[in-house]
Amino acid sequence: MSVPATAALLSADPLPDVAQQPAALARPLDWVGMEGIAIPVRVPDGAGGHVQVAAQADLSVDLQRAGERGIHMSRLYLRLQQELARNEVTPAGLRHILQGSIESQAGLASRARLRLRYEALLLRGALRSDNAGWKRYPVEIEAVLEQGRLQLALGFSLEYSSTCPCSAALSRKANAERFAAQFAGRAVTVEAVRAWLESEQGMAATPHAQRSQALVKVLLSAQAAELPLVELIDALEAALATPVQTAVKREDEQAFAVLNAENLMFCEDAARRVAAVLAADPRVERYEARVAHFESLHPHDAVASVSGRGAAG
Repeated sequence: MSVPATAALLSADPLPDVAQQPAALARPLDWVGMEGIAIPVRVPDGAGGHVQVAAQADLSVDLQRAGERGIHMSRLYLRLQQELARNEVTPAGLRHILQGSIESQAGLASRARLRLRYEALLLRGALRSDNAGWKRYPVEIEAVLEQGRLQLALGFSLEYSSTCPCSAALSRKANAERFAAQFAGRAVTVEAVRAWLESEQGMAATPHAQRSQALVKVLLSAQAAELPLVELIDALEAALATPVQTAVKREDEQAFAVLNAENLMFCEDAARRVAAVLAADPRVERYEARVAHFESLHPHDAVASVSGRGAAG
C-alpha cells in the first residue's frame, strides 16, 4: 500500500514546542485564554425540564510566572468541552471547571475566569387560553475563581410592555369629553352607555404603549447552590405584570390589555419594581438594573438605572 506524500514527510521525532522558550520582555499577565468558543450547554426550560442551546464561552487564566512564554491553551479548551458536554451549568460545576483549568496549567496559573453567553429558551403559557410558546432571554454568566473563592455574576434581559400613565390620563380625559358631548341633556340607560362604549365612538383616544426591556445583573451569594435564572425571571415578570406574550388568542390579547391598564408605568416605576424584587432576594448580594422604554411617542428611548444590595449583601 502506498503512503500519502504528506505522511511520508512526517517524522517520528518529537514535535517542537516553542512555548517552552523563555519570554522576551518577561512579566506576568493578568489574563490569557480564548474568547468566542462555540459550545452547547444544557439549561432549564422553565417547565421542569431542560433544553440544549448554543453558547459562546470565554475562558482564561492568569500567567503568574513572568519568564514563561505562554499557557497550555489546548488544555483549557478540551476541559471546557468535556465538562459542559456532561454537566448542567451550576455553581458547583463552574467551580469544578475553573479549578481544573488552574490545575491544568501545572503551576503557571493561580486564578481562572469563565464567561458564558447564550439565549435561554423558556416555555411560557398564555394568559387565558391553553396555548404556549417559547421565549428567548439573552443570558451572560461570569465566574471567577481566585484563592479558592468563587465569584459568580448572572446577567439577563427580559421584555415587557409599558403603557404611559400620562398618556392614559389624557386619553381618559378625551373619552370623558366625548361622552359628555354625546349624551349632554339626554336621559341614558346602562344598556345605551354600554353599547356606546363598545362602539368606535366610545374610544376618543388610546394611551401609547411600547415594548420595553429590563437588563439585569446580579452578584450571587457564595451559598447559592443553583443559578436562579428562571426564578428571577419569573419574579421580575410577575412584578412588572406585563411580560410580552408568545402564542395568543383573542382572550389572551384582551387579558394582556387589561394588565396594561392595571399596570401603567413610567420607566422610573418599572425600575423600582425591578429593584424591589432583587433587593429582597436572599441569593443576591448586589444588583444592577437598567430599564428602557422604546417610546412610540418620541424618536428616543426613556431609560432608568438602579443598583443596590440584595438580601445576601
